[in-house]
Amino acid sequence: MPNQSMGGITTADRVYKSIEVTGTSPISIDNAIRSAVKKAAETVRNTRWFEVIEMRGRIEDGQVARFQATIKIGFELEE
Repeated sequence: MPNQSMGGITTADRVYKSIEVTGTSPISIDNAIRSAVKKAAETVRNTRWFEVIEMRGRIEDGQVARFQATIKIGFELEE
């Protein structure tokens, strides 16, 4: 029985945890996000989703020098 119930919780129910990480890039916000997701996926199993929490950047000599993206990454907890 794949969906056996135990006190209202079935084996089909999933539980997730989330962490916040900040990626940086001199190229774009997109690259900063991708960098954060890639690095987190190297050390955290079962990553499933991300949410952008904050975007910011660094200015040097009146020019955008670096982009930063803080994201929340959700991953599924193992049984």
